[in-house]
Amino acid sequence: MSLKHAVLVILSNKPSSGYDIVQEFRSSIGYFWNASHQQVYQQLKKLTDQSLIEFTEMEQDGKPDKKIYHLTELGQKALQNWSTNEVSLFKTKDELLLLLYGGNNVEPSVLINEVKRHRALREKSLNKMLEMDRQYQALLPEEKRKFRFPYLTLRRGITGEQAWLAWADEVLDELKNL
Repeated sequence: MSLKHAVLVILSNKPSSGYDIVQEFRSSIGYFWNASHQQVYQQLKKLTDQSLIEFTEMEQDGKPDKKIYHLTELGQKALQNWSTNEVSLFKTKDELLLLLYGGNNVEPSVLINEVKRHRALREKSLNKMLEMDRQYQALLPEEKRKFRFPYLTLRRGITGEQAWLAWADEVLDELKNL
C-alpha cells in the first residue's frame, strides 16, 4: 500500500481538507499507517496533478481559503483497481526487537528500562483504542454499520496491543532472571 492509496481511502469516506487528512493519520489510520504533514500535502499535490482528486475552495473568516479535496471518477477507479490486487504482507522494522535480539551486547538494565518504556507507551495506546471501542459499542445499530470496517481495524489494533503487552511481560520476567 502506498501513501497514495491511504489518502484515496480517506477521501473515499468523505471530502476532507489537508488538515483533516493529517488528523485522520494522527488519530485512527495512524495506528497502522503513518504519514507526516509534509508527506500528506505533497501527495495531495501529486493526486491533483494526476486528476485523481480535485478540490473546491472554501472561504474562512480571517484565514486563507481552505481546500476541500474529493475523489474524481478517475480516482474512484484507481482505488477500485488497487483494491482488486493482493496486498503485501506487513514487514516490520522494530528497533526494540533489534536491541533485544542483540541483547548479549547490552546491559540487562538497559533492556529492562527500554521494554518498560515501550510497554507504557503501548498500554497508553491500548487504553485509547479501548475508549474508541466503548464509543463504538454505544452507537445505534445503523451508526455501527457505517463504521463497521474501521471498527474491524480497531479490533486488530486492540488484540495486537494486548498480545504485545503479554509478550512484554514475558520478556520482563525473563530479563529479571539475568
